[in-house]
Amino acid sequence: MHAAGLAAPAGTPRLRKWRTWLAEEIGRERVWRGRRGGWRGHSRSDGGQEIQDLVFLGVHSAGMPSPGRGRVAASKRRVPVSQPGMADPHQFFDDTSSAPTRGYGGQPSPGGLGYPSPSSSHEAPFLADPMSNMAMAYGSSLAAHGKELVDKNIDRFIPVTKLKYYFAVDTVYVGKKLGLLVFPYLHQDWEVQYQQDTPVAPRFDINAPDLYIPAMAFITYILVAGLALGTQDRFSPDLLGLQASSALAWLTLEVVAILLSLYLVTVNTDLTTIDLVAFLGYKYVGMIGGVLVGLLFGKIGYYLVLGWCCVSIFVFMIRTLRLKILAQAAAEGVPVRGARNQLRMYLTMAVAAAQPLLMYWLTFHLVR
Repeated sequence: MHAAGLAAPAGTPRLRKWRTWLAEEIGRERVWRGRRGGWRGHSRSDGGQEIQDLVFLGVHSAGMPSPGRGRVAASKRRVPVSQPGMADPHQFFDDTSSAPTRGYGGQPSPGGLGYPSPSSSHEAPFLADPMSNMAMAYGSSLAAHGKELVDKNIDRFIPVTKLKYYFAVDTVYVGKKLGLLVFPYLHQDWEVQYQQDTPVAPRFDINAPDLYIPAMAFITYILVAGLALGTQDRFSPDLLGLQASSALAWLTLEVVAILLSLYLVTVNTDLTTIDLVAFLGYKYVGMIGGVLVGLLFGKIGYYLVLGWCCVSIFVFMIRTLRLKILAQAAAEGVPVRGARNQLRMYLTMAVAAAQPLLMYWLTFHLVR
């Protein structure tokens, strides 16, 4: 028909363009043209869905296609059947938020949460191997045996397990012990108390040796030495380190010399290495007092206080070591005037006399 709506004469062909419907603009587009038949077509596909839109040329005025030129108008849609495990063909991306059964790499995971199952790791075959289990058991037993051997060897030289005993002190014990070190002349009972063949803790017995006072006295002595050097404008970290190393070296030399002497004299005593360190470390208390008084009152005060402390430590060591060395000899039935007993007495006197000498040697240069 004409644009005015009048019917055209029969046999007069009119060119009209018929379009069935517009395709959805999704997916990729493929435009193709037919060289024959005088028609063109648009084909768009998205995920397997194909839509064809045919535009026909050369139809009759009545709207029927020409039998010689046109093709039957058709519009068809092919929708594939969705398969299990495939996403919706209308979606651009796969929805993984609601699929906990998918693991990495698209492999299903029975463990959930998108992570591979622990059973798929390489450790399971290794742990299931009997040889690996035997190797692990042997390694554990070897490590336990080595730890036990190291503990025994350390305990032979330094009884680490007994250190807790030497630090079992309280404030009352520390006050009484310091008084005993400065005024040992009025003390009568020097025996160490025992409970079922085990010495009681130092906080219950003032005669028991401890490591708390010697350790704190050694540290305080180093600090006081630094103070004395600073007041004389001679302080330096190297000089303070030399002072500390000298005091520690002399203490070590004392312990080694006493142990060697006890071995040569064949003295059977219950003195241990820690006991000797405790008794020899009490001299730092008098050294601290002498240096502090010397800083306040000069050399006269230093010599007075240090002399008093030297005599006090001498008396303290004689009365303490006498019970440790000579009492053991008396229990063994050794005569008092025997040669071996005299050697033990000389050893006790030498250890006690060495304390005042070292006290003066380690402090005289700190007071000027």
